[in-house]
Amino acid sequence: MKKIIVLLLLITGISCTKKEKADTIVINANIYTVNDAFDKAEAFAIKDGKIVAVGTSQEIQAKYAGTFINDAKGKTIVPGFIDAHCHFFGLGLDKQKVDLTDTKSFEEVVQRIVDFQKENNATYITGRGWDQNDWEVKEFPTKDKLDELFPTTPIAITRIDGHALLANQAAIDLAGITVKTPFSGGEILQKRGKLTGIFIDTPMELIEAKIPAPSKKDNIEALKDAEKICFDLGLTTVDDAGLSIETIELIDSLQQAGALKIRIYAMVSASDENIDYYAKKGIFKTDRLNVRSFKVYSDGALGSRGAAMKKPYSDQHNHFGALVTPLDKLKEFAEKIAATDFQMNTHAIGDSANYVMLKTYKEVLKGKKDSRWRIEHAQIVDVADFNYFENILPSVQPTHATSDMYWAQDRVGEERMKGAYAYKVLLNTYGKIALGTDFPVEKVSPLLTFYASVARKDLNNFPENGFQMENALTREETLKGMTIWAAYSNFEEKEKGSIEAGKMADFIVLNKNIMEIEADKIPYINIDETYVGGVKVK
Repeated sequence: MKKIIVLLLLITGISCTKKEKADTIVINANIYTVNDAFDKAEAFAIKDGKIVAVGTSQEIQAKYAGTFINDAKGKTIVPGFIDAHCHFFGLGLDKQKVDLTDTKSFEEVVQRIVDFQKENNATYITGRGWDQNDWEVKEFPTKDKLDELFPTTPIAITRIDGHALLANQAAIDLAGITVKTPFSGGEILQKRGKLTGIFIDTPMELIEAKIPAPSKKDNIEALKDAEKICFDLGLTTVDDAGLSIETIELIDSLQQAGALKIRIYAMVSASDENIDYYAKKGIFKTDRLNVRSFKVYSDGALGSRGAAMKKPYSDQHNHFGALVTPLDKLKEFAEKIAATDFQMNTHAIGDSANYVMLKTYKEVLKGKKDSRWRIEHAQIVDVADFNYFENILPSVQPTHATSDMYWAQDRVGEERMKGAYAYKVLLNTYGKIALGTDFPVEKVSPLLTFYASVARKDLNNFPENGFQMENALTREETLKGMTIWAAYSNFEEKEKGSIEAGKMADFIVLNKNIMEIEADKIPYINIDETYVGGVKVK
């Protein structure tokens, strides 16, 4: 009898134990937490936008009472994807221009411009996305056809990588450019003593200076359009590589008003004025915005042969590419930034640019650890220079490898390909690697990043055995690169990037298990739900 009474008291005591209140409980999930041990879990509880506990469904339900219970029904959940290098604002602005991506010829480019103008009647036509490497004729186009069709309407259309543009004569005249116009840090192409309309790297600014600036309304629309695209694809944080102070302040105002919910790590466009402004202001941080880095350009892009190489390009005699920022200015930027708590994140694609920046970083940092200064892209690195990455964080974009693999060896030759797109070497050298897309240079989808990282193939399963597979990353490394290591690259690893107690409740629900599904099916996984701070945004 006494045993029965004791048992009843125990049962009564357990049933009367007051559960802690949670806003949401997620149960019955296949969760990859991406914590240090890469543990799996079934459930977690959310309160005030943060994860308060992670465990089995039984453990979480026994301890917490949720206002809302989300039964995942066995679906896979991972931390929200972080794109460590993209152009978020630019993605939105591009929606207001002629879309020239995936064109198969210059004739198709021209037709899209004609169709766009019929609908929009723009006073100045802009567009982006063409890539002559995708055409049968792989040479840069000329302005002749645009001059014929649009003799009085200025046109400036940018190459997919943002490092070359084609302008018609109306745009050139508006900018006051002639064959005698001085320039540096790039090229203005001529043929038989006449301008072809192609501007590469820094000289592009001569044309761009006369393009009408978008209105504040246009900018707000661009940010909201980009946010929707990103949420639909599972991105909860984006690292926007190169923003003005004005745009950063607009983003902050929208976030504070609740009109923009995505989290943004904003790299400030490097200039003397911007560096001086933020050196005085200091790091600016909210729960949605992180301003603690400067974006610097050292060279151009490989596709337009603007990447700075130690030796000439293999497919263009005596052409080395170029530094788009003079070496003394790069060193000056580095010294000024080193005197602050900000990071220096430098675009470096060619082996010469990578060497120059890595050497400059080493000289300026003087052995200082955990500055987390970044090299963005690190596409072609001299094998002898990889050791510099021991203290420098690599931020790379796996889809660059699978986009460039068709022609990269033609550009740089077999020997230099040994240090090309060498993500495994970079990971092994630094110990972490941050992964992104560089959208809109590449497609936005993080699933394509994941696939390119592990399979090193295009969507047609080419090449059959993968591209330079010795530098493929494992699925675990890839997921870390898109979550916790990307957060680390932003000094945010203590607040996001994994599903752990105390961290922001940023996560996504997938319809398939990305860690186990056949590799060729990864690009077609669906993002069923996206959450930021525990709030469903998709």
